[in-house]
Amino acid sequence: MDIRRIGRPAPGDIEGLCDVLVDCVEGGASVSFMLPITRDKAMNFWRGVAESAARGERVLLVAEERGRILGTVQVVLAQPENQPHRADISKMLVHRAARRRGLGEALMSSAELAARESGKTVLVLDTASADAERLYARCGWQRVGAIPGYALLPDGAPCDTTYFFRTL
Repeated sequence: MDIRRIGRPAPGDIEGLCDVLVDCVEGGASVSFMLPITRDKAMNFWRGVAESAARGERVLLVAEERGRILGTVQVVLAQPENQPHRADISKMLVHRAARRRGLGEALMSSAELAARESGKTVLVLDTASADAERLYARCGWQRVGAIPGYALLPDGAPCDTTYFFRTL
């Protein structure tokens, strides 16, 4: 895969981030959104994320190939005062057309590096995807357990959520 860059988004990247989010939700990803997901809803979400990143509350990373955003991940740095050493990995999304090409591993590696650079030593994430579970295990994350019926898939069906952690 010819990845041009994995890094922080450029100002015009919100449209590409919307494309990835809409594609993932339409593909059934349980990432806080229900069907139908509108472009406006996706745009408002990414604007809020960009504002949070500008305040230093999170790191937003994108993976881009030939000028097109194909994936993204967030490192949520803002935590309660008794957890300054911890961060959450959030919204690790890869466009369906770009999956199984190493992009998820590259995004996770970059997210872990960003967390280390921010002084974080413990990372936590959750997923409702068996494919993502396999990715996280390959990347060295430890499965903690699953909560049955914790969230809903975009079509409204309940799904289990599995939690992972990684010590850096």
